Amino acid sequence: MKPIKFSIIKELQGKLGRAGTLETPHGVIPTPAFVTVGTKATVKALSTDDVKNTGADVVLANTYHLYLQPGDERVKKFGGLHKFMNWFGPIMTDSGGFQVFSLGAAYGKNLNKVISITDPSRLISERSMDHEAPRLATIGSDGVSFRSHLDGSLHYITPEKSVEIQHNLGADIIFAFDECTSPSETVAYQEEALDRTHRWAKKSLEYHKSKINSESQALFGIVQGGREENLRKRSAEFIGRMDFDGFGIGGSFAKEDMSTAVLWVNGVLPKDKPRHLLGIGEPEDLFMGVENGVDLFDCVAPTRRARGGTLYTEEGKINIGNAQFVEAEGPIDPRCGCSTCKDYSLGYLSHLYRSKEMLASTLGSIHNLYFITNLVKRMRQAILDDNFEKLKTDFLAKYLK
Repeated sequence: MKPIKFSIIKELQGKLGRAGTLETPHGVIPTPAFVTVGTKATVKALSTDDVKNTGADVVLANTYHLYLQPGDERVKKFGGLHKFMNWFGPIMTDSGGFQVFSLGAAYGKNLNKVISITDPSRLISERSMDHEAPRLATIGSDGVSFRSHLDGSLHYITPEKSVEIQHNLGADIIFAFDECTSPSETVAYQEEALDRTHRWAKKSLEYHKSKINSESQALFGIVQGGREENLRKRSAEFIGRMDFDGFGIGGSFAKEDMSTAVLWVNGVLPKDKPRHLLGIGEPEDLFMGVENGVDLFDCVAPTRRARGGTLYTEEGKINIGNAQFVEAEGPIDPRCGCSTCKDYSLGYLSHLYRSKEMLASTLGSIHNLYFITNLVKRMRQAILDDNFEKLKTDFLAKYLK
């Protein structure tokens, strides 16, 4: 018996997009859906009731961070993540690959999931820049050794160890261990890393299948391949043939390449299993992903931006620190149904942010999370109502103006 059940209700005409449902041991996720990021078993500044009230159906926690603190064994003793963090809806955990990658070749270079590469001359190997900062991680054929960013202690994670940690955490959906590369890596290194990711995918799946947890936890394989079409398609074919319950589309993306990379991958992956685009959450990228067959997204952007004072509106992002909002009596967005917009004015929020009050991050995060979560819900409904293209055109015309 499979731990999850994915059903497609309706497909987007002429595109790969679809609306469906993903049934998990802790509830049903209507797809496409935005997955709220609770890195350390908490969505920063929010209670689980706050998260639930934004309309969020599922939360993703971070394997790397929880392994280091408080430790996966301790979480297991508390009954797993659901009991530990008081969230009884679906939970996902990532593999920790991106965090380990950021301690290695990318350490000190401040790379994010999405970067902009407009000048081809910038596509140089990260390894030619190793002198810029000392690495905290070393990638080998069997796994990755790294030093904790907390206390400098030495650790070694293999595919088997990553899956074991995630079993202890007890999420409904977990991910195979992978190597996440930068789009600025050489083709030769992308190919080397892809072969390694494929070997690790086999090991992750074999270990998962050997444990009793496989009956209650779904394992997703991760497609890599950087910005190279042949590598992306090769990875989708390889991972797609394996007995994973679903798939993640991984890697740091060049903004210019993202839509083509997603299209390459989803054109190859099996249609009857869910697909998760890892680490992507800007509105324009969500529309792109949905129409190209992505079912799940996760990103820290909504809450991270909120803590910094950037808030989403249908007319585009605003900076609450701007002087124009000091006297503003209306809500962040009059069309928004979140509790922040219902109960508080822009002027009050401006005061909170300027005064550096903790409540600022809470109210801003509630709004941004509600905005993004419900935007994807609107996309799902638009597929069901046959007006996705109109929603996309109308929304982006205002949002990106």
